[in-house]
Formats: sequence, structure tokens, C-alpha cells
Amino acid sequence: MRSDEATERAVLVGAPPRDMPQETVDEHLEELARLAGTAGADVRGAVVQRLRTPNASTYIGKGKVESLGRALREHDATLAIFDEELTPAQGANLETALGVRALDRTELILDIFALRARTSEAKLQVELAQLQYMRTRLKRMWTHLSREGGGIGARGPGEQQIETDRRLIDRRLARLRRKLDHIARARVTQRRARSEQFTVALTGYTNAGKSSILRALSGSDVFVEDRLFATVDSATRVCDLEGPGPILLTDTVGFIRKLPHHLVASFRATMEELAEADLLLHVIDASSPSRDEQREAVEEVLAEAGVADRPVIEVFNKIDRLTHEEERALRERAAADGRPHVLTSVVERGGLQPLREALQAAMRARLETVRVSLPAGDGARLAEAYREGEVLERAYEAGCVVIVARVPAGVAGRWRESGLVVERADAA
Repeated sequence: MRSDEATERAVLVGAPPRDMPQETVDEHLEELARLAGTAGADVRGAVVQRLRTPNASTYIGKGKVESLGRALREHDATLAIFDEELTPAQGANLETALGVRALDRTELILDIFALRARTSEAKLQVELAQLQYMRTRLKRMWTHLSREGGGIGARGPGEQQIETDRRLIDRRLARLRRKLDHIARARVTQRRARSEQFTVALTGYTNAGKSSILRALSGSDVFVEDRLFATVDSATRVCDLEGPGPILLTDTVGFIRKLPHHLVASFRATMEELAEADLLLHVIDASSPSRDEQREAVEEVLAEAGVADRPVIEVFNKIDRLTHEEERALRERAAADGRPHVLTSVVERGGLQPLREALQAAMRARLETVRVSLPAGDGARLAEAYREGEVLERAYEAGCVVIVARVPAGVAGRWRESGLVVERADAA
């Protein structure tokens, strides 16, 4: 879907409802411009038409198509990018009328995902989504081979090639699904191995700062860039919270307004990470004028994926970009909402401490506080208590080490099975 030539010159096309506030229209076009820039396009201009209902043939009206054509010629543009999803017929009609390629929002996002995918699994997922999108648009892609006129002989070579291509795509789709199923089974095995560990998944709108939080908490070299969909690969790191043991923190692919449904379905691994996590951190860009709309967009995707019932802490990130008055208003509103939340900043000193404390509290809530007497020479279990949990008290009695510790239920269970006397204790 990408061009190997020099940077393409694009004109953006917005078709918002008539009752949408102008501020929102401008924000949506700005987001589309950032998406286009991420894909490598040079945005030269924009055309907007407020619609009551889309035109069945060209989405925008005939007069606006002519205006768009003039804008494309004026800017010597090679591409028209629509902030809506076009039907195959609309795309074909627009390209015929404009003389340049017409991309919709879905195709642009798929192109970015193809550009940004790094792991083999992400590449397979993107290819699956692209082929599903392409399959319904083969006729448009073969328009240049079709013959004019009707009657006998009007089918042309493209019509036969469409059927051939569709069969090839179906076979490729089947192979991709088999490969992804194999990866999914391997992932289940990995999750079983870490079932006793506290797992947390970062979710949120693209560019809200999820990767920055992961890098700051883990001290790892996770890729971070200030652009939409800087990365589309999931990444899991061990984070030491200096409290009740380490956690596994996973950064998942960001969501966006009007995210293609088949792309969500293709990224099954991300949805599985969210479904299996003990806790979700919904990262929200506190400085964005569209933060409420972005939060709702993420919640819609989570609901669609069937993970809306997972425990969630809302993380209002980038508060360093707010004025004191804006931050105070945000705190008051978040408190009034009644949802678990923290306010964070990756760049301010101590800006992530509220999040660390919230994670420590969430982890402690799932640990079992026990008193156990370990043989003095049982260094392995003592080390396990420190590694997997939090030792609150430690004393020596009659050749034994008596500890009171918060540990995962699985650890306490193994100790009991080994014959140790493990008693419940009050948390300190």
C-alpha cells in the first residue's frame, strides 16, 4: 500500500456531521494530518464538507469532488486521504473523477501498521488485516485493465484475474491464520509459566505515553517516539516496584478513533494480553483537548474485545503540560468520576511515584500474608519469599527462621504441600 517513490503530496478530506463543533472538526483533521505524516506523506492542504448523509457514489457531494480536484491540482498532490471509510465503489469513483489515488482512513492506518511492525507476529497480523481489506477491493484495483462499454467481451482480463487473486488471497489468509494460531498456542504456554506473577497491561489511545511509562518503570530501552503508532509491537518487561515483588508490565498497541474492526480482530495477541492481565492501566493524555473522546474510543474497543470488565486504573499522563489550574480541575473531575486513577508525568522528578504506589497497593491486595517457620538452612525458600513477595518480619527461633511475608497464593500453596506449617497472619 506504500509508494516506493519520493514523499507523496496529500490533500486531506474531512466529511464531519453538520452538528459537529468546529473545534472537534479541526482536531480530527489535525489527527489525520499526523497519521499522514507518520505514513510519510507531505500534507499540502485540506477540504472539508459537512454532511447530513454521505453520498452513495463519492461520499462527498459532486461539487465538493470538483473542489477537491482543483485543490489537488493546485498543490500538485498525488493523493487524497479521507478521514472516513470509503466503500470500494466510492473509492473507485473518486479515483476516476480525481485522477489520483483516494485513500480512506482504514487504508492509511493499515499502511502505518505495515511500516511500524517489527516482530514476526505483528507483521503476520498486519498482513492478515491488509488482505482482508484488499479482498473486497480487487475490482477497484483492476479498473485500469477493464474495457469500456458493455455487452459481449466487456468483462476484460481484469475480471478473470480478480477471481484468481481472490483465491490466492483466501489461501494466504488461511496460512496466516494457521501461523497465528501456532503463535497463540505458544503464548498460552508462556502465560502458564508466569501465572503466579502479577501481570499488568498498558492500554490507551496512541501516543498517550504508554511506551514512555514502560521504559521509565522498567529501565529498559523500549522504543519511544512522539508520533502516532510509533510502535505496534507488544513488549513485556519485568518491573521492580521496590515493594512486594516484581511485576510483568506489557505495553500493547495503541488504539485510535475509528480503528478498523478487522485490524482489532487481527491483533488477537494484544487482546489476549489485556484479557489475561490482572490489572489494566488505561493511559490517557491529560494534555489533549480530545482526552474525553479518546478515552471513550479506547473504552469502546475494550468493550468490543470483551475485556471491559477487567480491573482498571486510569493513568492521566503528561500532567507536566498542564497549568496549575488545569491540573487542579482535572484532579477534581477525576475524583468526582469515582474511578481508580492517578496523575503522572514521565519527565518530572517523582512524576511516576503515584503510579508505583497504586501498583504496589494492587499487588499487595492479591497476596496472602502468612507466617512460616523455615529451617535455618532453607535458603531457597527464604530467597523465594524475598523474590516473589515482601518479607514483613524476620526472626530466629530454635534453629529456624520465622518470617511473616506477603506472597502469591501459589507460593504459599507449594510451601504447604511440602509439609511446612503456613499460617495466615495479619498484614503489618
